[in-house]
Amino acid sequence: MKFLDLAKVYIRSGGGGGGCVSFRREKYIEYGGPDGGDGGKGGSVIVETVEGLNTLIDFRYQQHFFAKNGQPGMGNQRTGRDGDDIILRVPVGTEVLDEDQETVIGDLSELGQRIVLAKGGNGGFGNLHFKSSTNQAPRRANPGQPGVERTIWLRLKLIADVGLLGLPNAGKSTFLAATSNARPKIADYPFTTLHPNLGVVGVDNVEFVVADIPGLIEGASEGRGLGDLFLGHVERCAVLLHLIDGTSENVVEDYQTIVTEVERYGAGLADKPRVIVLNKIDALSAEDLAEKTAELAAVAGPVMQMSGVASQGVIDVLRTLRSNIDADRLRQKKGEEEPQKWHP
Repeated sequence: MKFLDLAKVYIRSGGGGGGCVSFRREKYIEYGGPDGGDGGKGGSVIVETVEGLNTLIDFRYQQHFFAKNGQPGMGNQRTGRDGDDIILRVPVGTEVLDEDQETVIGDLSELGQRIVLAKGGNGGFGNLHFKSSTNQAPRRANPGQPGVERTIWLRLKLIADVGLLGLPNAGKSTFLAATSNARPKIADYPFTTLHPNLGVVGVDNVEFVVADIPGLIEGASEGRGLGDLFLGHVERCAVLLHLIDGTSENVVEDYQTIVTEVERYGAGLADKPRVIVLNKIDALSAEDLAEKTAELAAVAGPVMQMSGVASQGVIDVLRTLRSNIDADRLRQKKGEEEPQKWHP
């Protein structure tokens, strides 16, 4: 299944049916009086989160959604049938934006959550509604209200506990493949990952979700590369796992590149707890490992060591991530706003 995290959708709710002008006609009843029914209500356009989806790809092939109109009223006091609603089924974590792509209409972060995007028009009153003591035979009826037409944007921000950050080829996809059932594409060239991948990771009988996004490069916050398009998918994460390629010539520069782009991106990413990991340690000598770890720790604070390929230090990293996730959930229960920094 292809990945799509932004879709433009055109919607229109149904118009209400018009009221009916009708009079009772029966044998031996000379003045039957008005019996025109009301029109039916138009269908609404509703967005709802469902299970089993993690992409908006369905909206690439269908962008127009028009709800049914209500049926007109009929004689014999019969009300017209209501128009059917249209439900847009989206993944959990979808934001609904107005046409300007800035105004947030709704944030669907829970399963089964619903938002009415365009309400159907009310049906018009039939002439029976206008009968009074001074007007026994009204010949007027209301037309139904027209539907609402609008353009919206759907933007998906994946719901994950851990977000993977790093330069291209830092080993993010290898880590995800080694620790979960996800099977991302892995190769020895930059930008192997072209779209986010989700994996369920387990440690000590506890599972959590990890999101792997395309690698960032310098200038990503200004639109260079691919990673800036997907940084929104780690906005909701409890902790960020920052992987640094241990075989790089300058690990400090690699670290600072990512930190700078995260800070420029904004949206509170820079304030999230981060676990700094020097990856690919199986390819380093003991001397190089100690030197690069010390250089990195001088600017980044506590640094963990890991090799996703050789499975060295992976369990320790997973346990550290889990402790950060537990701490974040505890903060949410207590209502604390400021996240605490990670300490080993």
